[in-house]
Amino acid sequence: MTEPNYSADPAADVDIDIRSLPKVSLHDHLDGGLRPGTIIELAAEAGHQLPSTDPVALGEWFRESADSGSLVRYLETFDHTVAVMQTKEGLHRVAKEFVGDLADDGVVYGEVRWAPEQHLTKGLTLDEAVEAVQSGLEAGVDAVEASGRPIQVGQLITAMRHADRGQEIAELALRHRDKGAVGFDIAGAEDGFPPYRFKDAFTYLAENQFPVTIHAGEAAGLDSIVDALVSGRALRLGHGVRIAEDIQVDFSPNEENDADLGLVTLGRVAAWVRDRGIALECSPSSNLQTGATAPFGEGIENHPFDLLYQTGFKVTINADNRLMSGVTLSDEYELLVETFDYDLDDLLEITLNAAEAAFLPLEEREALVEFIAEGFRAYQG
Repeated sequence: MTEPNYSADPAADVDIDIRSLPKVSLHDHLDGGLRPGTIIELAAEAGHQLPSTDPVALGEWFRESADSGSLVRYLETFDHTVAVMQTKEGLHRVAKEFVGDLADDGVVYGEVRWAPEQHLTKGLTLDEAVEAVQSGLEAGVDAVEASGRPIQVGQLITAMRHADRGQEIAELALRHRDKGAVGFDIAGAEDGFPPYRFKDAFTYLAENQFPVTIHAGEAAGLDSIVDALVSGRALRLGHGVRIAEDIQVDFSPNEENDADLGLVTLGRVAAWVRDRGIALECSPSSNLQTGATAPFGEGIENHPFDLLYQTGFKVTINADNRLMSGVTLSDEYELLVETFDYDLDDLLEITLNAAEAAFLPLEEREALVEFIAEGFRAYQG
């Protein structure tokens, strides 16, 4: 992975909008971020039938399916994206465009997660699949840097929870640790497929000092989070929003302004996660679509993001699946600004949370933090 030049002047050519802010993306799935036009072209080459061959209509189909309330229809969307990512050429193209789309949205550091085991139907080996994605990511970085913008990306090699290939995928990740892979993840059905099923793989990764993030606290609650921390030794939690189930807020009337004052009490699990700065990879729109925030009420205003932020958790903002949710990372920033009245100082703090939680060496994280801080200062004028 080539280290970018963060000494470049971030104030150059800055438009005054959220998209221009330097951002960090920690939770973004490769198979959830394709361009509709690319899907159509690759599907034609592969002989794969799509719901529509019009880019606008196909994009709408993905968004409507993801927001339909039907898990079956939501999962069907990935059948179509994964189907066109089964060749070296397809993986290369998708990865290259992925980087360009991140850069166009102001992302200066991104971790791209994907499950190589899902991309072998046309004869690729696991290593060939990882190499194809890495070549695409590097080509994307070269194109972005040629346009005068810095970006750095890394792969999060993911194992599927319902499969039994954890050790094999962990070994794959380690084989590529100095060739683009920066971390390990498990994804897929959380409820019913706990992290301890991969305990030996997580031990192997820990013995080799390779960082882990785990989807937890999205479709399952505190037990899943605890297992991610204990069996998985997770340094970050993918989504993690249901940690709020371990937070109690007691309201009492405030006679001075008729507003309610809340006394916040953290349970042991919540306190452990907060006090140790374990980052939460929150994805607001996706969390609503998947029902992760349903225990707290309907609508974005009931998302526990602000509660977590105000009580000192290391929250980060992510898009999860940009195609399915029909959002960019900037859109997610804007959604939280509109909902919780965040200002630039809030956005800077949340962005720095992500930079500090990146799976990078300390020196590179420090450079990234300083670049982001300079970019926000330039934005403020």
